[in-house]
Amino acid sequence: MTRRWEVSVAFVFDRRWLAVAGLVWVCGVVPTAAQDVLRMTGSVVEASGGAIAGAEVRVLSGTTVVRQGRTDPAGTFVFDDLVPGRYAVEASRDPFAPTRLDVDLGGATAPLRLVLEVGAVREAVTVSAAATDALALEAPAGTGSRLPISVRDTPATVTIVSRELIEQRGALDTQEILRSVPGVTAAAPPGSAGSVVYRGFGAAQLTQLFNGITVQYDAIAARPVDSWVYDRVEAIGGPSTFLYGAGAVGGSINYVTKIAQMARNTASAQLRVGSFGTVEGSAGVNWRFGQGRVRHAVRVDANQSVTDGYVDRTDRSALSSAASWRVDAGSRLSHTLAVEYQHETADRPYWGTPLLTPTVGNGRVLAGTRYKNYNSSDGLYEQKVGWARSLTDVRLGDVQLTNTVYFYDALRDYQNVEVYRFVSDNTLVSRSSPLLQRHDQRLLGDRVQAAWSGRLGPLAMDWAGGVDVSANEQTRFPLSLNSTVSIVDPINFTTESFFSIPGMVPVYTPDRTNDVTTVAAYVENRTKLTSAFSLVTALRAERIRLEGTNLRPATVSPTNPAYFENVYTPVTGRAGIVFSPVAAANIYAQVSTAADPPSGILTTASFAQVRTFDLTTGNQVEVGTKIDLPGQLGGLTASVFRIVRKNLAIADPLNPGTTIPVGQQSSRGVEVAASLRPVRMVRADVNYAWVDATFDDLVENVGGVAVSRNGNVPPNTPTHVANAWVTVTPTPGLDLGVDWRAVSSRFGNTANTIGDGSYTLVGAFASYRFWSRLLLTGRIRNIADTEYAASITGTPMFFLGAPRSVDVTVRVDF
Repeated sequence: MTRRWEVSVAFVFDRRWLAVAGLVWVCGVVPTAAQDVLRMTGSVVEASGGAIAGAEVRVLSGTTVVRQGRTDPAGTFVFDDLVPGRYAVEASRDPFAPTRLDVDLGGATAPLRLVLEVGAVREAVTVSAAATDALALEAPAGTGSRLPISVRDTPATVTIVSRELIEQRGALDTQEILRSVPGVTAAAPPGSAGSVVYRGFGAAQLTQLFNGITVQYDAIAARPVDSWVYDRVEAIGGPSTFLYGAGAVGGSINYVTKIAQMARNTASAQLRVGSFGTVEGSAGVNWRFGQGRVRHAVRVDANQSVTDGYVDRTDRSALSSAASWRVDAGSRLSHTLAVEYQHETADRPYWGTPLLTPTVGNGRVLAGTRYKNYNSSDGLYEQKVGWARSLTDVRLGDVQLTNTVYFYDALRDYQNVEVYRFVSDNTLVSRSSPLLQRHDQRLLGDRVQAAWSGRLGPLAMDWAGGVDVSANEQTRFPLSLNSTVSIVDPINFTTESFFSIPGMVPVYTPDRTNDVTTVAAYVENRTKLTSAFSLVTALRAERIRLEGTNLRPATVSPTNPAYFENVYTPVTGRAGIVFSPVAAANIYAQVSTAADPPSGILTTASFAQVRTFDLTTGNQVEVGTKIDLPGQLGGLTASVFRIVRKNLAIADPLNPGTTIPVGQQSSRGVEVAASLRPVRMVRADVNYAWVDATFDDLVENVGGVAVSRNGNVPPNTPTHVANAWVTVTPTPGLDLGVDWRAVSSRFGNTANTIGDGSYTLVGAFASYRFWSRLLLTGRIRNIADTEYAASITGTPMFFLGAPRSVDVTVRVDF
């Protein structure tokens, strides 16, 4: 059995403990309720009158912050339950200079108007110990809610990895960005290059979004992309189907690209050179023009990278680009057209490293094979991905209307020999399972949403609701052979060209088309019950129609019919309470639900996987807190959760050849994150997650025999994940930093017979800003050159993580 960390974590929901904790909170921090309360409203605009979304607004009584938040997409803000009196209202938003307004709040105070002027600041990403707030508690909730509320006010664990953090931590791609999310592990084996595990769940049990849109093919579509074109990555832990549709039992992750802004004209360029022949060039520009009522902004970003790879002959070339055009017609109407294009080619992609036999316990890698590539000499992965979005925002009185029309087109090609195993005496490696494959996918959809903030009697409320309609079609073109291609020496060998393999021909023949049509209606609400208590609820109802068409008549059978159709009608939701006795701290509790396929992914599922089964159901109970530490020391978030997923498709214990939807999987865990500033020149960010994930009821068909996996741990699921980043600024312009990541042991199969031990990675960086526009950064990754499995495939093989590497980056801001 794989050795776990020698750490014992007590995780017991004790009613007495909760009662004592609640008493401490009530007695220690609950303020005296005010008799008369008023509402403060206003807007934040730039000098030309354009609305500024996302501006931070703070209301102060003397030197005490009594309310804080951010403006909505229309640039407006609302604060409730203020007592009459004199206040100072501050507004700020980079790259503008902050402003302050003194207000006497009385019985009928008119809406406030705060004007921000462009300050003498640059767009350059500032890398310094105090540059960013890693917890971002006052940022808009984003992926966590469609309501105009902050991360702090959302009854869930929400993580936002900003552009500043991406730069500061040197994240090269979207999967490296995810290290900033507590408990998340990710890897990119080519067969499932978007592999992410979160809160004990992975694959189809997570939703990975692109600008809030799911393509329903996340384990493949979320292949890591170079980070330059992304503005931020957002994540919400636990069931969140109620936000974005079927899936999302373990959580939702949203990759948000840069988009045109009206703030100011900016431009930047970057060059990175590193180990393994890596060269990456990036550039971006934001240009605004037009005066008066109609104003325009255009943004273009592009990134091109090439590398030889750390495994033999794994050349890769990748282009990522994004462009957008925004038009503001006054302060109430805005339209943005956004497009993206990605083209990636990986020659002879690395599929994994074979393990010495017997493959039990901790997997063993033969010395000298760490960098060996057993794929065909002309193995290939290539993808072309395109996005187009039309976003319209209209303000009608107190109602904000948003319409998003989206189109996605992706073509992915594979030609590889995918499985490598040592023969019984470990002297030779058997290469097998050649696969020629094409995935052709298109998605078209439209989302219409309305948001409103106001009062219903004495209660302040925020509402958001809408309708989302989409049509998703994918056709696959597999040609697979179950043959052994060759048996080679593990160190000295050559491999064939792919189409010289007997039976393999360069023809893509369609196999099956899956059409998934979704119509969904959703609504969210926040009601301020008192000045300290808020109730946050959400509900989503969907009608999902899955149609599968067999395009190979010769293969038609009872388990693979010419056509099948399933209709699913899940209803999911969330109910959460947030108790905020003071502006700097809260405690929350929530219950949320989810639904996802019983097996596989709907866009590729076969009839044998889904049959006539309904979707699985998932539910979560979570309790947490979000706190600003005293003395401006920093901030802290913590949560405990339990998730249960029911109705998994499993083998019938009495008839293993038959599948029944009665299985169950669960997890429970603790997540903690802190952003600390012990002294002015030092910042330390840490996060830690403990998860106990198990199969409660899982039976597999093993050679016609029903085998129970009850009590086993899901594959590639660590019990512990911890991260730390420390940045020191000894002198203005110079930053020195280290990062540390620890992941506990994982199993590679449901039988828990093969795994990998725990591993620790350490990195370091130094950066110096010359003048105001030039930044030079040097970085060392995996300093100790640790050999570890980033993922364990089902063969089993180790998909090894990157060895030690060094890179230097030069960035110029204009």
